[in-house]
Amino acid sequence: MDGKGRWMDNRFIERLWRSLKYEDVYLNLYGTMREAEHGIGKYLTFYNEERPHQGLNGVTPNMAYHAKTKEKAA
Repeated sequence: MDGKGRWMDNRFIERLWRSLKYEDVYLNLYGTMREAEHGIGKYLTFYNEERPHQGLNGVTPNMAYHAKTKEKAA
């Protein structure tokens, strides 16, 4: 259970896709691919920079990433 295709490898990306679908795509029902690209791009920016994540103790992914890189540099 520790090799290729392990469920733990996919859980983070599956959670992202679920959030994207339910918090953006299903609510906006984009009419064209260009609208979808723009709207999803805006959502991903929001998801990474503004939306607090429970699994990260209420911080954003960007804040968590930059905190870890500062720890490594110190």
